[in-house]
Amino acid sequence: MAGGEDDDGSAAAPLLGSKRRHEGCPGCRLDEANKTNAGVPYLNFFYIWIVCLTSTLPIQSLFPYLYFMIRDLKIAKQEQDIGFYAGFVGATYFVARTFSSVPWGIFADKYGRKPCIVISILSVIVFNTLFGLSTSYWMAIVTRGLLGLLCGILGPIKAYATEVCRKEHQALGISLVTSSRAIALVIGPAIGGFLAQPAEKYPNIFPKESIFGRFPYFLPCFVISILATGSCIACIWLPETLHFHNDQKVKAIDELEAEVGDSNLEGGKVKESSDTSTKNLLKNWQLMSAVIIYCIFCLHDTAYLETFSLWAVSSKKFRGLSLTSQDVGIVLAVSGLGVLVYQLVLYPFIAKSFGPIRPLRPAAVLSVLLLTTYPFMANLDGMELKTLINIASLLKNIFSATITTACNILQNNAVTQEQRGVANGISVTLMSLFKGVAPAAAGILFSWAQKHTTGLFLPGDQILFLIINMVAIIGLILTFKPFFSMSMR
Repeated sequence: MAGGEDDDGSAAAPLLGSKRRHEGCPGCRLDEANKTNAGVPYLNFFYIWIVCLTSTLPIQSLFPYLYFMIRDLKIAKQEQDIGFYAGFVGATYFVARTFSSVPWGIFADKYGRKPCIVISILSVIVFNTLFGLSTSYWMAIVTRGLLGLLCGILGPIKAYATEVCRKEHQALGISLVTSSRAIALVIGPAIGGFLAQPAEKYPNIFPKESIFGRFPYFLPCFVISILATGSCIACIWLPETLHFHNDQKVKAIDELEAEVGDSNLEGGKVKESSDTSTKNLLKNWQLMSAVIIYCIFCLHDTAYLETFSLWAVSSKKFRGLSLTSQDVGIVLAVSGLGVLVYQLVLYPFIAKSFGPIRPLRPAAVLSVLLLTTYPFMANLDGMELKTLINIASLLKNIFSATITTACNILQNNAVTQEQRGVANGISVTLMSLFKGVAPAAAGILFSWAQKHTTGLFLPGDQILFLIINMVAIIGLILTFKPFFSMSMR
């Protein structure tokens, strides 16, 4: 965008009319700053990236050592029961987040995005540390649950990323949230895997009498909490984006009219905004249809990640890849780094050329075609296999990041600023439910596929990936009318 004009050549509406500026309002100050500075707010985006990264690290950092943690807590009567108890610890975070996402969204819409972000980071510092110091199974359950309950950052941070910048930079802001979470979901397990039980792995550095010897799972949690402390300090420089006028939050009317007008654009005509579509978010079909599409693709991505980890390390006789856990770690690390480079370097050009939403459908189609090739990789070996699986995993994660970014922008554009916190809270709540179902369903399906490597009309592994692909195809179909009527441009 140049010369203060939109892509269609029309003059860009001011972010906030000068007559509506209120002294002392943080939202007004930020709008004025964005109106005079057309550049990308790199510093604010960096803070968002760091905050989102550190708040996501605890989500999956426990999985590499959870089996051993449950064993040492002696809750399981026999070894076969360890997985049963471990599943509850792993699920507690998502269950708690399901119940707290909407209240946190309401809190962010009433008191501001920044307080919600700060409280979420503080919860990571406190409860992630206590989880590492757990001396009983129930202490682990409670601390993990409180972490999920009080870390309500995901919905508000997505709203914040679209509000802290000008409209033409929203795609980059959302992509930074997506990429930081993708990187954290790779770095987190690496921290857990390398730093758990340090007295056994690094006895010369961590003696058994030290706190890290007495609490073998404290070190990875402690390191993550230290990183979270640094991001909490960075929150000092985060500007507030919500508008407060005379101690009451109000709409930035000029911006809201423009946003609602854009979200209702259909057939070249601008529909007038409807009060009923904004007062009750559950009746806002543009929002709910975007949320449903987002949840479908989250279900697909989570099922894929669960299946990929199991399939990659399973034996060749079950049509797996027979890779080691270290090989899988390298694949995930390469994918994470690749997604980061893509979203920082390549994605801004794609969004500028085609818009942030239009690439959703091509990315979904390419993802389906790519996943169709996965079962045939079981016929490869050696460096050829490792090279192809790295390339395929990288492309799959790039397509997923593109889809997720577009879905998040669709959700934020479907509502006004004062409702984005609640809207993203609803989104996170439903997404958490879908993500809770996906691993269990994928695990059951994978187990069935391992037992049916021959026979039927297709081998079990091909049926497995076919079913995962069907989820993505359903999501793709739902982006068309009559289910979805919002502009994909």
